Amino acid sequence: MNLISKKLLAWYKQQTHKFPWRSQTDIYKIWISEIMLQQTQVKTATPYYNIWTNKYKNVHDVANAKIDEILKIWEGFGYYQRAHNIHDTAKIIINNYKGVFPSTYADLIKLKGIGDYTASAILSIACHQMYPAIDANLKRVIARLMGITNFKQITSESKKHVLELMENYNPGEINQAFMDLGREICKIKSPKCQVCPLQHFCVAKKENLISYYTFKKNQKKKPTYNVVVGLIWKKNKILISKRKKKGLLGGLWELPGGKKHRSENNITCLEREINEELDIKVNVKHKIGIINHQYSHFGVKMTAYNCNYQSGKLRPLVSDQVKWVTPKQIKNFPFPKATHKLFSLTELCNV
Repeated sequence: MNLISKKLLAWYKQQTHKFPWRSQTDIYKIWISEIMLQQTQVKTATPYYNIWTNKYKNVHDVANAKIDEILKIWEGFGYYQRAHNIHDTAKIIINNYKGVFPSTYADLIKLKGIGDYTASAILSIACHQMYPAIDANLKRVIARLMGITNFKQITSESKKHVLELMENYNPGEINQAFMDLGREICKIKSPKCQVCPLQHFCVAKKENLISYYTFKKNQKKKPTYNVVVGLIWKKNKILISKRKKKGLLGGLWELPGGKKHRSENNITCLEREINEELDIKVNVKHKIGIINHQYSHFGVKMTAYNCNYQSGKLRPLVSDQVKWVTPKQIKNFPFPKATHKLFSLTELCNV
């Protein structure tokens, strides 16, 4: 095992990856990077990490920020619950830990958005504690390397082997080396065994069983929903509503509307949705256009119409807030990508 650790770390230190969080020892910034990297590729996370850490230097800055401001920075990044978790956790750290980021597994695992993998990654990288960061990539690498065929025990087996590899070495570097190896070399399909630093130790390669250890779930076909929304005008202002914090796209602003029932046409759907959401009536005018957008688990075909406010006392029945805003104010609010696509079909200013 000692030789495997040496080969792995020698390869890791020769890599040219200059991720901005790799030079960090600040537990706050390592926490931010690990949350951002949840279900997200490195190249996607990097610009968001740079913008975030330039604006929010520490946990106090995050706790003092407004959630709309945070969501605006997060806009387009996806999995918005992560942003809420960061904001909520920052407040907990200020209130319960006197602003000092906790550095024990028992404390970290209690915080929002931090599970076993994230807690282990933070503690190993920032505090050099021996906690293997076990995810699907690492389990695949260890299974191939050690020839583990009992997949029901792969998590516990992976932890055992990685702990052995961490003995007398930097735990954070071991974890990050495995992250890089799984991402760059030991891939699900077409692994680059010929350049793998551990190829001479790999049981799966010796037995020609690389494809056996994939750990890939069968992907279900994503459903597509027909959605109709309205750009509702009143005295040169448009109406926007804020989604509730919990759930998909929580806390983002959007145009009123919703899913179309099979028995409805677009106009009937829009009038019904607006009445159910806001308790108002509108006069639906002309169609603005149609956009298609893919989320992680489903797609939407979204049709938008220009509407005029007609009657009724505006009440947010299914959203957190509603606002009348001018077109120029649109840029101050965080919206989903799909809504921005619709804005691009209009003549709204600088959206």
